[in-house]
Amino acid sequence: MILDLRFRHSTPAKKILYIFFQILLISYAVAVIFPVINMFISSFKTTREIFLNPFSLPKQWRYQNYIKVWRSGGFGMYFVNSILITAVSMFFVILFGSMAANGVSRYTYKMRLVVYLLFLSGIVLPLKAAIIPLFLLMGKLNLTNTRIGLMLIFTAMGLPSTVFILSGFMKGIPKELEYAARIDGCNDLSIYKNVVMPLSMPSITLVTIYNIVPIWNDFFFPLVFISSESKRTLPLGVASFFGQFQIEWDSIFAALSISIIPMIIIYMFMSKYFIKGMTAGAVKG
Repeated sequence: MILDLRFRHSTPAKKILYIFFQILLISYAVAVIFPVINMFISSFKTTREIFLNPFSLPKQWRYQNYIKVWRSGGFGMYFVNSILITAVSMFFVILFGSMAANGVSRYTYKMRLVVYLLFLSGIVLPLKAAIIPLFLLMGKLNLTNTRIGLMLIFTAMGLPSTVFILSGFMKGIPKELEYAARIDGCNDLSIYKNVVMPLSMPSITLVTIYNIVPIWNDFFFPLVFISSESKRTLPLGVASFFGQFQIEWDSIFAALSISIIPMIIIYMFMSKYFIKGMTAGAVKG
């Protein structure tokens, strides 16, 4: 309603600019959403029909593409692996990231800036740049071709951005709340658990969405560290449909449609808090 009133009382030049940006945003939304919808529709076609009529509805809706992918393609196993690895990795990213962010934002000590910059260096220097020493280290620890190894890598990959986002938000939490909690007899752990974490939920949601998508979609690290078929994740499972002489596009589109469902569900339930987290970070950062 406020935007409507502003639009009515604005100058013609501002109205034209407003309409232009609205058209631009709608065009961008269509450009992003249309390929996803077309992928989902194509998952019910045959490979031949995908090439003959790429943008039309299927003549016959082939639900067996999903059955083939889930059962014959072993996609159920890949799906469970991805769920397990992503969920455990995100748990430790949020746990360790929030603890580190609490330490660098709520306490004063000599090495605080050094510790903070050490975490930020993980954003400047991506983990993929150190793939050779990382592979040698994982080999010495006997963590190659294990789900635990991937969980540790994804946890390390998500910590720098988590500390950066959460520390900026936690700095804005009033100290008076901490003092009041100490008067009531809370120790440092109780303050972190009962005061800092509940107030940081919008930014934690932002961190979750920011990190969960790269972990879920990551192809590089599972390709390097996983060799057993029983431990593959969804991106590796999708890649298995690309044959040397033939590509099963109907199976690929069905597999991709299954892959994006968890991320869509998570965003639908967390989008409200995601927007709150972005707004809070912009105001308090």
